[in-house]
Amino acid sequence: TLYLTWYRCVLFLTHKGYAVYDTKIKSIKYRPNPVLSLPPSVPSDVDLLVCKHQGPSCCTRKMEESYQAAVRRETLQSVRSYSFELKYLISGHATAFQDSLVKQARGHLSSLLEDTYSPLSREALPHVNALFSSLSLYIRGHNLSLEAAVARFHDNLFPLVYGRLVNPGVGVQGGLSGERGECLRATRQDVNPFGPHPETLAQELGRTLGAGRALSLALAEGAEVMNATEHVSFTKECLRGLTKMQYCSHCRGLTLIKPCVGYCLNVMRGCLASVAELDGPWRRYVAALEELTNAVAGQHSLELALLGVRGHVNEAILHAQLHGPTLTATVSRSTHSLWFTFSYKLSLSLSLSLSLSLSLSLSVSLSFYGGC
Repeated sequence: TLYLTWYRCVLFLTHKGYAVYDTKIKSIKYRPNPVLSLPPSVPSDVDLLVCKHQGPSCCTRKMEESYQAAVRRETLQSVRSYSFELKYLISGHATAFQDSLVKQARGHLSSLLEDTYSPLSREALPHVNALFSSLSLYIRGHNLSLEAAVARFHDNLFPLVYGRLVNPGVGVQGGLSGERGECLRATRQDVNPFGPHPETLAQELGRTLGAGRALSLALAEGAEVMNATEHVSFTKECLRGLTKMQYCSHCRGLTLIKPCVGYCLNVMRGCLASVAELDGPWRRYVAALEELTNAVAGQHSLELALLGVRGHVNEAILHAQLHGPTLTATVSRSTHSLWFTFSYKLSLSLSLSLSLSLSLSLSVSLSFYGGC
């Protein structure tokens, strides 16, 4: 076999004093045969293309090709291993604040509603989930408005607070999800039942989640760069250099010799020249990540801001309860005005439709009789 020929050659070189065979490593898988006869001579390297050197050689052209295939496979595996490790680290950090923090904050608010405002907790749960889904999408880089998401949450919360807490039983008549609920949602921003708390929450989230959004986009960009490095290709010159560095010493029986650090760096620089230009931008990218991380963990902490949603919602509900009588009177006036406007528009629309119908009927009749 190919290996047996190489093994006998190394025994010969060792016997002649050309090399020192690494019996400790090779004997793990291949046990030396004591009756194996030494070859009378060693072939030269006249047919070799890479591992050429002065003196005898234990390699053949076929072995040289096998070495090149092996070094290509091993180097790609090493590059992909380091890339996967770094990509896993990047994605792990992204998941930590994209999913874990949002999930924790959502549970924090849900527990407040269940423990303190149980009459509305079940109906409010879908709106809580919708709010934090919007916050998660915003952090991931989706194009949506935080102000609109916060306003929509409080619009949907107002009928529940009004009908279950401020005026229990009133909201049941007609159903909070029906026309009365829609009427209350439409008047929320005019009535302002929650005071300044919705706007304060939107502003605080805007300041803090902006840094988190930038960090999320930066981490996603880093993961894409790592995907590109996984598909690096090696030139013929690179494979020749790697083969010389890793395996050509074996052709002389020198299995214990390891290449020096400087030699390794020079060879790898040549192999990775196509991605070497990423070194400067990558260092600047890492520095920018450090700044963004400090911003997220600084005075506008992402974690504290998300967990603070509970406090802002609680203050908003307390504000509505505290101003219950005034709120009831304001809602009565606003809803009466809204219903009057709606009824007027509806009656006007019906009148116009009836007039058009009569006009059309008259026109058809006149045409018919005129034809006779």
